[in-house]
Amino acid sequence: MVGDHRSRARRTFLGVIAFLDSNVVVHHLTQSPPHIGGRATALLRDATRLLLTDVVIAEVVFVLERALKVTRPRVADIVQSLLAMPNVVVVDKGVIGRALQIYQRGSIHFVEAYLAATAESTGVGRIASFDRAIDRISTVTRVEVV
Repeated sequence: MVGDHRSRARRTFLGVIAFLDSNVVVHHLTQSPPHIGGRATALLRDATRLLLTDVVIAEVVFVLERALKVTRPRVADIVQSLLAMPNVVVVDKGVIGRALQIYQRGSIHFVEAYLAATAESTGVGRIASFDRAIDRISTVTRVEVV
């Protein structure tokens, strides 16, 4: 079974030339400093296929929201525009899209929204957490840690 999974993964990521780091995304978005921002934009525009991981997406959301004070709806739009780039590949676009919906709706951090989206997509439906904000997500159940 493991061999089958690896084979599928290799086919999915065939042609990916590099993983994309959050600093490239942030420099592209801010164009600051201009000479670095321009290089980041050129890479995103010209590279064949770049892999954007879920962890990097979470870091981009954090930087946009906390450091750059971007509003949640705008953060969600920015991440959606990254996902729409033809040369940017993500592992599970559906989970990220759903996480963005949950995140945008309320005062839930992106990581908790991602956990909820993953819990939904896997059918597990439960999240063990001390964070009571998860209780506001109707599609999952928070497991109280006692």
